[in-house]
Parts: sequence; C-alpha cells; structure tokens
Amino acid sequence: MNKKVPMDKIDFMRRAIQLSEEKMMENSGGPFGAVIVKDNKIIAEGYNQVISINDPTAHAEIVAIRKACEYLNTFQLSEAEIFCSCEPCPMCFAAIHWARIKKVYYSNTRKDAQKIGFDDNTIYEELTKNNNQRKIPSIQFLSMEGKTAFKTWEEKIDKTPY
Repeated sequence: MNKKVPMDKIDFMRRAIQLSEEKMMENSGGPFGAVIVKDNKIIAEGYNQVISINDPTAHAEIVAIRKACEYLNTFQLSEAEIFCSCEPCPMCFAAIHWARIKKVYYSNTRKDAQKIGFDDNTIYEELTKNNNQRKIPSIQFLSMEGKTAFKTWEEKIDKTPY
C-alpha cells in the first residue's frame, strides 16, 4: 500500500534515478544516483564513480554526502533527506547514519540490486559474524598502545563531539 507522495519528493527521486542512468551510460560506475535535499531544495547530487575514479567507496550516497557537507560546511546533515535510486548498501547506510540524515527514500531494493550483480547480502551476513568467523580476518593487537589516543580524546577539553 503506497502512501501519497508529494510531487516535490517524486521530482527528487526522479533526479536520483536520472543521475543513475546518465552516469552509468557514461561508464562512471554502476546504476546508482542520489540527491540530498534540505529545505525542499537539492543541495548535493552524487552518482556511482567506483570505476571512473578507481575508488570502491565512491558510491552515489557517499559522493552526495561529501558534497552536501562541503556545501553546508558541516559534518552533520541532520536537517537533510536523501533520495537514492537504490536502497543503500551497508557502507552507505552507515555513512547516512554518521551524517545524521533524517530520512532515506529509495527506489530499487537491495534484492533488485542483487539480481543485476550487486550483492550486498554477503556484507550484511559478515556483520553478524564474530571476527574469527569472517572471510577477511580481523586481528586485534597492541590494544594498550592504541588506547593512548582514546584516553587523550576522552580528556581533551576542546574536542568537537560527533
């Protein structure tokens, strides 16, 4: 059952989809686009650039978040919404949370993406496993030395919490 979606939100989603199609055809990367909206205005656009700049983190959402933060000169987008041509992958989902974006809208699902060769399911599964059960080993060492910077942060008077 679909709720009635305001026309401006439809336009924002259509722009994200348009970016995904245009930039995919230009061989920038996969078929993914995103726009970030604040005060009912697009403040940043992103599209998948994994192939074009050889950066596995250059997903549409990450690119859009970086641009929005630069535009607003802040690391928090708590008054913004993001429109994505596809349900965000685990990396993008985490970045959206770190940026504190207040709402996510998406068109295609992660199952739709899986059908065309973009399988995030393995990452979702890996996140539920213990470190010693993961495909990529995670080994902790020098933990006492590593805690020095954490203690310094904890005691730092002029820190900016985030």
